[in-house]
Amino acid sequence: MKVAVIMGSISDMPVMQDAIDILKSFDIEVEVDIVSAHRTPEKLFDFSNKAHTRGIAVIIAGAGGAAHLPGMVASMSPLPVIGVPVKSSNSIDGWDSVLSILQMPGGVPVATVALNGAKNAGILAAQIIGSQDKAIMDKMIAYKQSLKEAVYKSSEGLKK
Repeated sequence: MKVAVIMGSISDMPVMQDAIDILKSFDIEVEVDIVSAHRTPEKLFDFSNKAHTRGIAVIIAGAGGAAHLPGMVASMSPLPVIGVPVKSSNSIDGWDSVLSILQMPGGVPVATVALNGAKNAGILAAQIIGSQDKAIMDKMIAYKQSLKEAVYKSSEGLKK
């Protein structure tokens, strides 16, 4: 199973790299591309309509500004879509991106993470895959345990 990580512009790559990195740490295959809802609508339609036929299990879509990419993909694809609002140079403190992705109409869900929250999008995609893949689930359990251990280690460090 693969996760597609798409973005509206190459300028989104520094944010979206966090999703790619965490997915690769779980040994999940990642397909990365630029698919602009406004500049390449034909590519958007083709990608959205065919992703499920290419072994993609989850789509992570990052976009800034008007941020139509995640919702447009979700309107055409039967796959779960996780939207990453990106605070871009043309963004209004990122809220335009957050609300554009978050406020989807009934019947067209997009799971939405925090502004620039691509790492959490990758983790959520891994959890979705892990619900059907024991090897990924075991890695997720170990990852969660490592988070817990890091907090205990930090706590002990404060007491010294």
